[in-house]
Amino acid sequence: MVVKMISVDFQKDFSDKRGKHYKFRRNVDFIKKTLIPFLKENQIKVAEIISDYRLPRPADPDDSCRAGEWGYESEIPEDIKLKPVWIKCMNSPIWVRENIGYPDKKPGLPYQNPQAFTSWLDDVVGKPEDLDAVILIGLTSDCCVFCTAQELSWRGYKVKILAEGVGTYSGDEKEKEMILTNPPFTNWAERTSWEELQEVLGK
Repeated sequence: MVVKMISVDFQKDFSDKRGKHYKFRRNVDFIKKTLIPFLKENQIKVAEIISDYRLPRPADPDDSCRAGEWGYESEIPEDIKLKPVWIKCMNSPIWVRENIGYPDKKPGLPYQNPQAFTSWLDDVVGKPEDLDAVILIGLTSDCCVFCTAQELSWRGYKVKILAEGVGTYSGDEKEKEMILTNPPFTNWAERTSWEELQEVLGK
């Protein structure tokens, strides 16, 4: 099977104890201690979506994952990243802004650029007709991973969520299982497990 993996918002403001949005989430240790070593060993690379959540962002007062600051940094090692990384500024990946990702420049207001996101997918991830599935990991399954699954599904991708590789904002595992196995999430993505993914990858 031809599959690609996309990491969403696996940044220190969410994943590290010092982060502005840190909660204990089991998927953080799983990605760091199990998934990343496996990917390195088998020379598998990951596409990445991260966020620049500096203000201004109308209707959202949160000011985190600030470009150039510690909390903005990704937990995905450089040597397994597919480049370029996509940077968004709202929950859905189609939202971008002027000077996104540039710490020394003032960020503009968020706006939608679905064409640019589609071009990034085509170039970095692959076209939907050329892939059997896209596997999502990262944070969070009830917000940005969810929105990314919607956008990919609407573009014709078969989307799977690695259950061990995602966490909810609250960190509650029962909440995560409920989200991954019921509508509306299941309208756009299918839950898969680490065991199943290893079989798919033929390892």
